[in-house]
Amino acid sequence: MKPFISLQMYTVREFANSDLPDTLRKIKKMGYDYIELAGTYGMEAAALRGLLDEVGLTAISAHVPFDVLANLQKTLADYKLLGCKYIVIPMLDKEKFAGGAEYTGEFLGFMREFCEACKAEGLVPAYHNHAFEFETLPDGTFKFDKFFADLPALNAEIDTGWVTAAGQSPEAYIQKYAGRCPIVHLKDTILVADKYQDRPVGKGSQNIPKIVEVALAAGAVGFVAELDNAVGMTALEAAAESREYLKSII
Repeated sequence: MKPFISLQMYTVREFANSDLPDTLRKIKKMGYDYIELAGTYGMEAAALRGLLDEVGLTAISAHVPFDVLANLQKTLADYKLLGCKYIVIPMLDKEKFAGGAEYTGEFLGFMREFCEACKAEGLVPAYHNHAFEFETLPDGTFKFDKFFADLPALNAEIDTGWVTAAGQSPEAYIQKYAGRCPIVHLKDTILVADKYQDRPVGKGSQNIPKIVEVALAAGAVGFVAELDNAVGMTALEAAAESREYLKSII
């Protein structure tokens, strides 16, 4: 089955916050059939699902902040109604992550409850990394690896840009988490004055064809194009360029 190509809505947040229906129509016109939500724009799940259906987009996944998961059953029910299959925690406070003061039995217990609740609803739980997860613990282990070892039911939504920024290989980490990395964030970057800048997918320094090849071999079923910040163009233009490039390789 051909993998799905999605756009992370955070990429076009300024446009979506200003005019969501128009932005969704433009995303569909670019050739995307799927999006990854980054919030619900103050809309009830049923109303947002109706808008997505009208436009012809599927919210296959969603970034759901940890705090929102406190109301776990309602949150999962809402995102299931929206059509999401993958429920992704976009980031955790460093204190909650491996090695942090709040990385306790209570926290891990809740994370296990989250994973079990997702499974019961036919949903897939995941966590999206930034760079700090690749800091080392006193024994030399990456916090990333400790976290996922402690939570074997949790999947990794590996963000290639942040893995690169952390000095690691996206391909190696996707391979390492084969079978646990169903969605890969394709965030292409270049190094400018010792800082990474985002570029449309295929226009940066990452070997996107190789990443895609490795990810598919590792069991990935979809890819998400994302830019935190577009440079020299609008976010919508960057999203369109990313989609055109991905059409050529997937």
